[in-house]
Amino acid sequence: MHIPDGFFDGPTSLAAGAATVGVLAVAAKRSGADDDEMAPLMMGLTATYVFAVQMLNFPVASGTSGHLLGGALAAVLVGPWRASICLAVVLVVQALFADGGLTALGLNILLIGILPAFVGWGVFRGVLRVVPSRTGAVAGAGAAAFVSVPVAAAAFSVIYALGGTADIPFGSLATAMIGTHVLIGIGEGVITALTVGAVLASRPDLVTGIRDLPRPLRGLDAVPTPA
Repeated sequence: MHIPDGFFDGPTSLAAGAATVGVLAVAAKRSGADDDEMAPLMMGLTATYVFAVQMLNFPVASGTSGHLLGGALAAVLVGPWRASICLAVVLVVQALFADGGLTALGLNILLIGILPAFVGWGVFRGVLRVVPSRTGAVAGAGAAAFVSVPVAAAAFSVIYALGGTADIPFGSLATAMIGTHVLIGIGEGVITALTVGAVLASRPDLVTGIRDLPRPLRGLDAVPTPA
């Protein structure tokens, strides 16, 4: 879903860039408001992991391929605000190497980072309320990732209808984008669930999304919390 230069007109790109800067400013303020000493380390590890896994493509259909977006995964691990910052860093580095246009950077951060992070967080927390357990956390992470991808594709279609540079019928664009990204979402859900399951099995205390669960459900009776 990395958007290259020239796909959107100037006003749309500027508006998306301004919105993205505003969200990231709030994210930076909120991220620095607590005293979680592990947060910087986890943000660095999360950004590095997402950057690496985004380089792995898997086949989807008709010669197309997909890769992890990572917004939902990052949100489960470090929370949606910090996840937005993590994905912004990843996308800025990628844009410098021509993976996504510099003029479309605001749109890319918005659609690949911010929107999936907050949509994924909402889905994850919803599942966790119904199934408040580590199993629920893994299932919720997978569901969050699966839902976040086609939602981002739908948002792209709407924004393109408002400010795209080519005359493409909205219905055709939305059908193609959402249909393809539902398949990508399946792969994203599997990767996210496996990753979150692995972290929960080794260091559940590092997963922000489950910190309000009782200690036994988080596995913290067996894994010491860092001082």
